[in-house]
Amino acid sequence: MLREYWFVLAFSALAGMISVAQGHVYLLVLFLGWLLFIYYLKKVNFKLVIVALIICFASYVYLPPPQAPPSNSLSIQSQSEKQIKTGKITSPLIEKERTVTFDFQTNDEKKWQVTYFKNDANDYLPNFVQHGASCRLSGEVSPALSATNPHQFDYQNYLWQQGIQAQFLISHIEDIECENKSLRSSIYDFRQFLKETTENNLSENTVQWLHALVLGDDTLLDDSIVDVFRRWGLSHILAISGLHIGIVVGLIYFCFVRLNILTKEKAKLFLCLFLPVYALIAGGQPSVWRASLMVMIAILLSFLKRKISYTDLISIIFILFILFDKYIIYHIGFQLSFAVTFGIILSQKWVGASNTSLESLLKISFVSQMVILPLQIHYFSIFDPSSILLNLIVVPYFTLFAIPILFLLLFLSFIPSGLTRMIEFVFHFFHEKLLTCIIWVDAHFHFPFIIGKLPLFFIVAYYILFVVFMMALENKPEKYAFSYGVVLCLYISFLALRPYFSPYGTVTMLDIGQGDAFIIEMPYRKAVYFVDIGAELSFPDNEKNDKEYLQIIRPYLYGQGIHKVDAVFLSHEHLDHYGSLPYLLNDLQVNEIVMSHFYEIDSDQLKSWTEHGTKVTKVMQGDVIHHQKTIFHVLSPRKKTDSADDNSLVLLTNIGNKDWVFTGDIGKTTERDIINTFPQLKADILKVAHHGSDTSSDSQFVNRFEETAFISVGRDNMYNHPNDEVIDTLKDEGLEVYRTDEHGAVQYRFKGEKGFFKTFLSAK
Repeated sequence: MLREYWFVLAFSALAGMISVAQGHVYLLVLFLGWLLFIYYLKKVNFKLVIVALIICFASYVYLPPPQAPPSNSLSIQSQSEKQIKTGKITSPLIEKERTVTFDFQTNDEKKWQVTYFKNDANDYLPNFVQHGASCRLSGEVSPALSATNPHQFDYQNYLWQQGIQAQFLISHIEDIECENKSLRSSIYDFRQFLKETTENNLSENTVQWLHALVLGDDTLLDDSIVDVFRRWGLSHILAISGLHIGIVVGLIYFCFVRLNILTKEKAKLFLCLFLPVYALIAGGQPSVWRASLMVMIAILLSFLKRKISYTDLISIIFILFILFDKYIIYHIGFQLSFAVTFGIILSQKWVGASNTSLESLLKISFVSQMVILPLQIHYFSIFDPSSILLNLIVVPYFTLFAIPILFLLLFLSFIPSGLTRMIEFVFHFFHEKLLTCIIWVDAHFHFPFIIGKLPLFFIVAYYILFVVFMMALENKPEKYAFSYGVVLCLYISFLALRPYFSPYGTVTMLDIGQGDAFIIEMPYRKAVYFVDIGAELSFPDNEKNDKEYLQIIRPYLYGQGIHKVDAVFLSHEHLDHYGSLPYLLNDLQVNEIVMSHFYEIDSDQLKSWTEHGTKVTKVMQGDVIHHQKTIFHVLSPRKKTDSADDNSLVLLTNIGNKDWVFTGDIGKTTERDIINTFPQLKADILKVAHHGSDTSSDSQFVNRFEETAFISVGRDNMYNHPNDEVIDTLKDEGLEVYRTDEHGAVQYRFKGEKGFFKTFLSAK
């Protein structure tokens, strides 16, 4: 009954689990419709339909909702007193410059994420602290940070999706006591031995790539290289998967069979024994296990003289994965690996009809990119169509040259010689040329679609269109396939252009801690403005860093599908108000920067801004700035003062039928100067100056506002902002107060002349 139909059961489980993960029951209705349709076409029988429905319902019950932690973990708070946890390490160790992280399951079946903080960069855990070790840990319980902004990575939810209770923090190596006698620990010891051997006998550049592409550890690779590979859809090369396993199988087959060391049968048996070991050595990620299991099951079935289709094989392995670990459905590597593999299997007839190897490779690259496109957009919000062509160059290079060479260098690292150095030289020569080429292409031809987050409905619709398109390529005349291809391209274009059809606009106060960042998005994407784009200062050196930009501002921009900023209004020259601007200029087109006439900027900084083609405009009190149909009135500064805060650019504008005043960090003297100059000033919404400091918010000034006050302020900040008296003043004047330390990001969403306020934390 099941032969050639395992994919129906796999789709049944997938439909149930995605419905839980995304909270959309309509997907179950859609799945039921598909099931009844193929039953009507007599593709499946009644018994299979019943089994599929049972599996769908079982998987729906099987997976806990992702946005709700286990019932007892909602009450978890930071606990400074030490606690003792006994259990087993259930994941490979992830080692970084200052930390070592691993998952830990206690004897009561609860999972924790353990983080050990190194005393220095040369601090290493003993070898017996490895995956599978039984341990007694002493540390502090700490809840993970949750997202406080739209599109921000939610670390707390990420842990809940893995069934993890909370973080467990360890500061001293003496607080870790482990006993490790498992076979798995021996394999990880061997992996560590391979790392140390290669580090001692090969060059640093070789080691970086060998660890990533052979041993599954990319922590040594430069972050900028990893980012380039991610932008161009090349991340699958850095994650050990079917490509790498195929090379391993080919190398073993060549060494043992072609050289007459083993018979074919014995070589196959060796592969069945070796691949699980290599999967652990390579980091044990879902992609490497998926590829290894496919080879192992195919070999075992060949011994039993049984045949199985690739579709059934991948479907069975999918079901085994989710039975082994229900939370793996949330793992990005698992999703990408199975999506690409299933897509290639379903299109094997079309790929197999290729006349040349180049054509076949191009087709595989096309299918791979198109299958993961919705996932790539969902997680990264960008897609570059030319990545298909770049894959055509890069994949053969890594398949035919780089990865085989690195496997060879792994073996040669045990016998360093002149031959090893010669092979390293050849590898470096070609590898540096390729990386230089990729970086050059990234610098000159990276024109991605910034599409934004996709609702589940759009993803399902995309896959339906893509399947119809692929079926047309295989079965219909070319003119029909071309028509479906045009429809698919138009649909992708529509996804990218969605903001330009939306009548809604927003004003968003992002929660970047002790700094200001407001984003104004006009309806139909007529314009996008920033009013300040700050960064928190790092202590103790008081330098800016890119944390707020990379973790909050850029994810918001990409998630909203924003690829261009029409103007950035900078209030004054303090880092908490402009510190993220350089990173924005490097990422997106910024048409204009508007600042106070008294904003002090050095020539080097001005040059770095204008080099991006950005116009710089200086204004002062009384000036009026017209952008599209939005008008900004400059209320201050009137004259230069000794204080950068009081030189802040103060703007009045009407957005969503409400008058807004953005005040920078002005003090009470400047506030009184504004109301003396503009005695008729009345507005609806006040951006409270200086994060709610008692140096601002004079009652006479606050009295001019009728509805709402926004305060951008960091949690538990060292300045004790906002001041209690300021809060009292605002409330005494009848203003509704929104503050980022309590509400997270705050949005005013409007359509026409009507709108509403929305706080991110309360909306979760």
